[in-house]
Amino acid sequence: MNRSDELLKALRQELKDNSDPVLRESGKGFFKEEVKLYGMRNVTTMKIGKRRLSELRNMALSKTEIFALCEDLWQSGYNEECYIACQWADSLKKQFVPEDFEVFADWVERYVSNWATCDTLCNHTVGDIVSMYPELADELLNWTRSDNRWVKRAAAVTLIVPARHGEFIEKVFEISDALLTDPDDMVRKGYGWLLKSASESHEAKVWQYVMERKNVMPRVSLRYAIEKMPKELRAPAMIKQKKPRRRKSRKIDESSKSNE
Repeated sequence: MNRSDELLKALRQELKDNSDPVLRESGKGFFKEEVKLYGMRNVTTMKIGKRRLSELRNMALSKTEIFALCEDLWQSGYNEECYIACQWADSLKKQFVPEDFEVFADWVERYVSNWATCDTLCNHTVGDIVSMYPELADELLNWTRSDNRWVKRAAAVTLIVPARHGEFIEKVFEISDALLTDPDDMVRKGYGWLLKSASESHEAKVWQYVMERKNVMPRVSLRYAIEKMPKELRAPAMIKQKKPRRRKSRKIDESSKSNE
């Protein structure tokens, strides 16, 4: 067993030692799908991951080797191991090159299986590489056409942090348009959250976007999008325009007409 394998073994043992059956069961309540959990608070997971990351750096492994360890963690299916994989990958962001996007896209497609792993990976690692290389944002539009619900959510939540800082506003609207009437609740909440983040820097533009689409936008997406806006903007956005009622045409019984 090499040193990196020994480190993963020690990491997993530490996660087991810190697991809590009560937190494991309560944690499952945050998900509709089946999830694998050790059962611990996120702050504990991140502390363990950070401590092991220091050991990893002392081993002088290459970025490719660390990405391989991250993939091993993803393959376990445990949320906590996936969080640490994200932490380790994002620690290398200064070394990111555009080609690394394909590695992260593969993780989204193959391993992301719930909102927590989706958001942890995409809010930071994927979001960071897209911020570094803005041309990669076009790839997110391809994700909106996926059959995988988590890939579609990833298209939106990848831009959460840069959108909050005022970046990619046109791409925010393009992605939201592509996902506008998607039937999946996780996708709807994802792009609603993206619009809410964008509203922190572009409130007027997001409000106008919502107002133009409020009659077709799912209510959950709309409520997310306007959540941080002042009441005087939220109120009209929540009013759904009523469709005019069609008047039934009255049929005239020709036999009842009087002869002139």
